[in-house]
Amino acid sequence: MVIIIALVIGVLCSSLIVAGYYYRLQYQKMQRYQLLQRNAGSAVNLLLAGQDSTYTHPETFSLFHLDQDSVCVQTIPWGIYTIGVAKALIQRDTLYRIFAMAQAVDSSKWAAIYQADSARPLALSGNTSITGDVFISPAGVNQAYVNNQAYTGDKVLIKGKIHASEKTLPALMAGPMAALQSFMQQDRGNISGGFKSDSIQHSFLLPSLIFNFGHAIATLSDIKLSGNIILFSDTALTIDSTAVLRNVIVIARSITVHSGFHGNCQLFAQDTIGIQGNCRFGYPSCAAVLRFNKSGIVKTPAKVGLNKNTVFAGSVFVYEAEQSALKPVVHIGRQVKVSGQVYSPGYVELEDHAEIAGSVFTRGFLYQSSFTRYENYLINVTVSSKALSPYYLTPGLFPVAQKKHKVLQWLEAN
Repeated sequence: MVIIIALVIGVLCSSLIVAGYYYRLQYQKMQRYQLLQRNAGSAVNLLLAGQDSTYTHPETFSLFHLDQDSVCVQTIPWGIYTIGVAKALIQRDTLYRIFAMAQAVDSSKWAAIYQADSARPLALSGNTSITGDVFISPAGVNQAYVNNQAYTGDKVLIKGKIHASEKTLPALMAGPMAALQSFMQQDRGNISGGFKSDSIQHSFLLPSLIFNFGHAIATLSDIKLSGNIILFSDTALTIDSTAVLRNVIVIARSITVHSGFHGNCQLFAQDTIGIQGNCRFGYPSCAAVLRFNKSGIVKTPAKVGLNKNTVFAGSVFVYEAEQSALKPVVHIGRQVKVSGQVYSPGYVELEDHAEIAGSVFTRGFLYQSSFTRYENYLINVTVSSKALSPYYLTPGLFPVAQKKHKVLQWLEAN
């Protein structure tokens, strides 16, 4: 009996010792995880406080000169945005946060419309509504009678302050544009033979996964691509509605997006981008035609076209290093809604019932009726800077960006 009692007591004592040991391990694990979380947060704040070029290569250091407070930080250029990689390290344990960065909007420079001074008034017709501050020619704004219809909007033509604009548009920021040019001209690797899978997800912890189609005309269809993936083409590239793109970058001479596409991505072309009807581009997306070379001779104007019933959340713009005789055009079709920013050093062409929730910077507006093209007319359209979410963040290349970075989108974490 004594032996049995001693055995039971021994088992109970051993169980208490083992339970205490595992409790201590779990407690230490929890403490270590909380410390990793705090350090990862500090690393994120370091990246947000720095400039885009501060941590272009991975840098590992101690936050408080203690072995258990090591962090590794890096910034990666990603189109018009910047990716931040923040890691917290304790022995073999690693916690990481990967996110996209952008900047808050400078309210003193923000406007529903900034139209370069052409010494001509801005004419409004039909059911047109403009809400927010505007920068227009000192010639002002007036009502117009077009296509057998008069102005039927609010009695207050501009529901905001009216400022006089300059002869030229505020330029896109030189530093970010130079970084974007360098990104566009990066090594494209060898010509790719195609996709080995119909679904590819690639982490930003790894080098970019690049597919180079060369001079072959390619169509993306029945494919799902997500993450750190770049698609290059030296000619036309088509994105079918069956393709799903998430945070992917597409660079080509011209890009066509078929009707019904849903996704979010950044599209960069040298000539044209044509987005057909009923497409949905989630935030943050980008569609831009970029001409960095100063060739002097341009055969076709740069053009971005968003067609009927498309919804686009993000940035739509054109950049030309040298102004050409053929002015670039951003075409926003019937019942298209853009939530974000539109920037064109040439013209913005708006069809009936087009809506811009955000801001449009342009040299001038166009409207095409059945028989006539009108310049400096806004007809049956809505432009409202106040309709844009107060949490909207702008890429640093736009002239309305503040210097301080914020988290645009969380991409990966563990």
